[in-house]
Amino acid sequence: MTNPSRVAFTIFGRDIYWYGVLIAAAVMIGITLSYRRARRYGVRQDDIIDFAIWAIPISVICARLYYVVFEWDLFKDDLLKILRLWEGGLAIYGAVIGGVLTGVFFCRSRKISFWSLVDIATPALALGQAIGRWGNFFNQEAYGIQVTNPAHMWFPMAVRIDATNTIHYATFFYESMWCLLIFLFIMLMDKRFKHRGDCFLWYVTLYAFERALVEGLRTDSLYWGDVRVSQLLSALLFVAGIAFMLWRHLKEKCTGVLVGAPPYFVQSPRDADVNAAPEGGAESEKSEAGQQPETETPEQKDDSGEAVDETKQDDQ
Repeated sequence: MTNPSRVAFTIFGRDIYWYGVLIAAAVMIGITLSYRRARRYGVRQDDIIDFAIWAIPISVICARLYYVVFEWDLFKDDLLKILRLWEGGLAIYGAVIGGVLTGVFFCRSRKISFWSLVDIATPALALGQAIGRWGNFFNQEAYGIQVTNPAHMWFPMAVRIDATNTIHYATFFYESMWCLLIFLFIMLMDKRFKHRGDCFLWYVTLYAFERALVEGLRTDSLYWGDVRVSQLLSALLFVAGIAFMLWRHLKEKCTGVLVGAPPYFVQSPRDADVNAAPEGGAESEKSEAGQQPETETPEQKDDSGEAVDETKQDDQ
């Protein structure tokens, strides 16, 4: 196993690393995907751009703070080290928490549905993780325990770490593939979900299931005492997600009433142009094309060409 260089290319003597390139690509793809999904969920596309401007930096800050809290011994003697993000140390759960909190306040200020917003952004989040995890491959981090079985010493089952010249389970790859499967599942089932927030609920539940298992293999876990923080949180989220979906299914089966609001596109079968007027149909399209819309007049002509008073006809 020969590992590629961490450096993607060099500009003016400055090395640009694959980790940064992949993260930037994941962000741009995520924004583009969310932008395209927005109209079907009744959210203005401009709001997606505005949300991204706030959510991305706040998520990075929260991802860093989450890591710092559980690795405080690494930073307590040099607080400025907290600012040196290029040295590594971001936690995906911190980023998700930051994004959710930003979404809550953003939706309140814009008076849009929070659950519609997270349903729009969830596939982008899953796909972004699938892409971003390959940055761990180039950085040779987020790997698992050492492989002792020769039958498992092949990529992508395992990866060689140059610093120790040992073979370890490629846990970054497992998570990347699982997040890709979550993305595909959500995109395929999107129009079949019955409730607002289902995309996000399924993402949290499925991702938590994978992370609870894979985290046990990693060698760089964050700890709270003797407990792996991400593994515990993942287990709790998985149990909570399954319990909620089971409770909701049984309640709806008994009452015949939907628990929660249905997705916007279920109420409106065709994709709505949320930038148009509420009554914007064929008349709006003609107006936008520079044509005058047809208007009804109180008088119409009969076959003989004489004017007929519709009001009098109705009275008769």
